[in-house]
Amino acid sequence: MNAHSTVASPILTGTTLKGLAFGNRLSVAPMTRISATAEGVPTERMAHYYRRFAKGGFSLLTTEGIYPDKAYAQTYRDQPGLADRKQAEGWKAVVDAVHAAGGRIFAQLMHGGALAQGNRFRSDTVGPSALQPRGKQMVSYHGEGLYAEPREMDGTEIAEAISGFAQAARLSIDVAGFDGIEIHGANGYLLDQFFTDYTNRRQDRWGGDIGKRLGLSLAVLDAVRSAVGDKVPVGIRLSQGKVNDPLHKWAEGEEGAAIVFKALATSPADFVHVTEFEAWQPAFASGGRSLVSLARQHAPDLFVIANGGLHDIARAEQVLQAGADMIALGRGALANPDWPRIATEKREARPLKLEMLSPISDIKDSELQL
Repeated sequence: MNAHSTVASPILTGTTLKGLAFGNRLSVAPMTRISATAEGVPTERMAHYYRRFAKGGFSLLTTEGIYPDKAYAQTYRDQPGLADRKQAEGWKAVVDAVHAAGGRIFAQLMHGGALAQGNRFRSDTVGPSALQPRGKQMVSYHGEGLYAEPREMDGTEIAEAISGFAQAARLSIDVAGFDGIEIHGANGYLLDQFFTDYTNRRQDRWGGDIGKRLGLSLAVLDAVRSAVGDKVPVGIRLSQGKVNDPLHKWAEGEEGAAIVFKALATSPADFVHVTEFEAWQPAFASGGRSLVSLARQHAPDLFVIANGGLHDIARAEQVLQAGADMIALGRGALANPDWPRIATEKREARPLKLEMLSPISDIKDSELQL
């Protein structure tokens, strides 16, 4: 971080989303931590983990992916859920801790689909089509070997998955007290599997061109909006890369991106959270526009959150200029849970250490100025 560039930085100015006021434009990206109980109930350790970011000055936190149903949604062992009241009450303790520290927190709802590798409710997996996922299961999340070939979901199972998102969203707001909902449509999980050309070979309403493949994500947004009402911020996370295929690009390029963002602009979404390895880079051909810029162009009224290599303040400012409303930090926040305070006070950030990327690692409070 270049401390001298923090003078009057736009990332330290306030903004609003659907009536929620934020003191700065810095948020914490969702990061899998596998720290819940075996039953998916959040723990005191999780409350401590999230509270530190709020104490450190981040105005918005987005949770790790939370499974919304007790059928096929759970992806990892020890992943937290929002599929019943006990899990929601566990999240309330986390939300209360964040609020007490001055932060806002959104629940990210995630269905693993064909990438599920630790579901305690089912031994088989489901997806849009019966095609074995690329790559191998994630060892750091207790996975081993190749992914199983999923069973193609039928219409009833798709409807149940949509209903699961809606029910979890309702618990998120009514019981846990979250400030908003983010639907996980990125990184290769179920909604992204339906969205991706090579994982979705369906011939029904859920398959086809890029607009039709976005259909399940749009249906989930509709259901979630109906569940939580008009006042709650609701949005979706999108990416090109996946945990099992990090270099993937949308084959339709900028034309396809225009279709996607225009569809989101007329959906119930209030925000879109786009994540790339380096958010400022061209999304497709060299010299083209970034995904952030394309989102701003084709969905001018959506609040845009950008994630991807933005722990350097100059890069973060560059992406704000390209159209983002808020910056989400992942690795940078793990190394510096007090990153907003560091930027404000013009201190040097701590370097990222490899062990900090472990989903079970926690930086000690004694190392922070909180």
